[in-house]
Amino acid sequence: MKAEFWYLLIGVLLVLVALSSSMLKKLPLSTTMLYLGLGVALGPLGFGLFRLDPLSQSGLLERIAEVAVIVSLFTTGLKLRVPLRDKLWRVPVQLAFVSMTLTVGLVALVGVYALGLPLGAAVLLGAVLAPTDPVLASDVQLAGPRDTDRLRFSITGEAGLNDGTAFPFVMLGLGLLGVHEIGAWGWRWLAVDVVWAIAGGLTMGAGAGWLIGKLVLYLRRERKEGFGLDEFLALGLIGLVYGGALLAHTYGFLAVFAAGLALRTLERSHTGEEPPEEIAAMALANKDEEIATHPEKAPAYMAGALLGFNEQLERVLEFGLVLLVGAMLTAPLMRWDELWFVAILFLLIRPAAVLLGCPGGGITWRQRGLISWFGIRGIGSIYYLMFAMQHSLAPEIAARLISVTLGVIAVSVVVHGISVTPLMKWYHRGDRLRAG
Repeated sequence: MKAEFWYLLIGVLLVLVALSSSMLKKLPLSTTMLYLGLGVALGPLGFGLFRLDPLSQSGLLERIAEVAVIVSLFTTGLKLRVPLRDKLWRVPVQLAFVSMTLTVGLVALVGVYALGLPLGAAVLLGAVLAPTDPVLASDVQLAGPRDTDRLRFSITGEAGLNDGTAFPFVMLGLGLLGVHEIGAWGWRWLAVDVVWAIAGGLTMGAGAGWLIGKLVLYLRRERKEGFGLDEFLALGLIGLVYGGALLAHTYGFLAVFAAGLALRTLERSHTGEEPPEEIAAMALANKDEEIATHPEKAPAYMAGALLGFNEQLERVLEFGLVLLVGAMLTAPLMRWDELWFVAILFLLIRPAAVLLGCPGGGITWRQRGLISWFGIRGIGSIYYLMFAMQHSLAPEIAARLISVTLGVIAVSVVVHGISVTPLMKWYHRGDRLRAG
């Protein structure tokens, strides 16, 4: 197909998405469902305008998904404007570590005894599907840094953390398949892939985010320099932190999340509980230079500018990747007779992992039920799957994992997209009734 046609097609799609977004908010639908539907329509199941084979193009898909995830994780860190000592962090930490571990184990059991997968492949499937998605969960995440709703904070914090904490189980699954060194009795896996990679990633990301944030604020407030190109600062910080973490053999996903969180913590340490109200108004009045270099307002402006740019970039990447997921849903690749596994994952495994993994925590049963339901799977799972395929997985195992993973993501986009609007309205209506 000619390049001119692609320009026209992409332009039409982007305009369609822009014009339909407000209408979709009034319906039990999500923009992600629209992206998926467009991908299916353009792919082999529809008009067949383009074909994407995850088996032969896993390297390309890995890089695209990788960029989307790190941008989203940095954005997520910037949204969480709550001190680490606050009790709000208890539930997301339990979800990201305990519940996710339980999910990996339960999926692995089903994989071995019901799907007939080897143990290593079953553990790998659990690791691929365990993390909830920071990209596709925007409708149930925090609306902004001032939002401290316990439900949305829990889902946002979990999505930010578990896209990194799932990595040890990916490496364990690869080790059990014989394509990654885990050491005798797993000592190397525990020492390097668990302890060092998690602790090192969090430490490096937090340290780099804090130091670069301090440097930028010093240049802006003391020297009146270093402002005006915050989009370059955002991308540069993400690239610096992620690349440095990978070179140190730590988890870059955790590093970029920690960097975003450190920048937000730095901002909060300067501006207190509430950022200055007049910053947004001054920005609209084209007083960016005045705010960016103001001794008191510069931290809040910096964090807000980085968050705003990353949210825009995140939406563009979400559109492109979900479109590709829809195009990958081909009849030869999908094993439709295994879709029963999706119901087990969403209706049994996820609720059990949430109930057992985070008892107490000060959340109501209404909130706990919604957290159990909104275990959205998406771009993170695509990345982990493509990452694993770059480690010489056997073709038959790779094909089975692709089929199950794409089925889970497609169903998640649809069922969570349909249910998010009415369920969140029900949740907020309950809050208003209690407040009244």
